[in-house]
Amino acid sequence: MKEILKWLLFILLIPISYLVISLVFTFITIDRKDKNQSFENSIYLGTNGVHLDIVFPKKNIDSRLLDGIHHEQDEKYLSFGWGDENFYLNTPRWSDLTFFNAIKALFVKSNTLIHVTRYERKRTSWIEIKVSDTELHKLNSYILQSFKKDVNGNKIILENQGYSEKDDFYKSKGHYTLANTCNSWVNTGFKESGLKSCLWTPFDFGLMRIYR
Repeated sequence: MKEILKWLLFILLIPISYLVISLVFTFITIDRKDKNQSFENSIYLGTNGVHLDIVFPKKNIDSRLLDGIHHEQDEKYLSFGWGDENFYLNTPRWSDLTFFNAIKALFVKSNTLIHVTRYERKRTSWIEIKVSDTELHKLNSYILQSFKKDVNGNKIILENQGYSEKDDFYKSKGHYTLANTCNSWVNTGFKESGLKSCLWTPFDFGLMRIYR
């Protein structure tokens, strides 16, 4: 009996340790690298309550990043999210979440997609962030490098897999793990671009707290 309790305690300590470490790292803020630039460009942070997206006015998207992405002239904003392929395709709403999909996304090293959503107007729920030309360029490059390309160097779209007429999925590099989540992908992009960020975070509220 004592042996069983010992193993149960060990199993319980794994998620508790992960949660504690995640919260500690989330609340350690990495400051902006260069505060002496001119911050004249806007990007936005969006969230569905769990999952962060980076939102760009289309005019601030590099031509290389925009190339191969489906969009219409009247769509003025594009958001970019990254995540587990199975979770994205089989859990369009939180009501569709199953125990199997959640466990697979968290514990099985899996393929990933980039989710691009198009908007005609700015949403009031988005948080505006002013960035410099250098930061904007680095963030564009970070997202561009996340796309998987075909043999001809083109982005790989999943035809007819979007949730609506306003979004699409594209094949992405990297694997989704407990250490590399949808929100840590956004946080890493901010960190590599020189923006204020968390030391590391799997949560959406880390960056939202910093910029709200």
